Amino acid sequence: MPIRPFLAGQPFDPETIANMSAALQSACETLGLKLVDDAATRLVAEKIIELAQRGVRDVAMLSAMALREFKKTD
Repeated sequence: MPIRPFLAGQPFDPETIANMSAALQSACETLGLKLVDDAATRLVAEKIIELAQRGVRDVAMLSAMALREFKKTD
């Protein structure tokens, strides 16, 4: 699922959008989420977008940093 529906008109270059989409897919797979427009997926997408706005562009880094935000603490 592309991240475009979650961008709300925010400008990113095509390569960054592709990287964010790949990171979203990877993070959702790790979290066991379906790639649909629901609250959980939206939270992951918003975190990836926030990270990209701060300059993170690498797919693996975007995914890993987003996953850290949702890591369970015992």
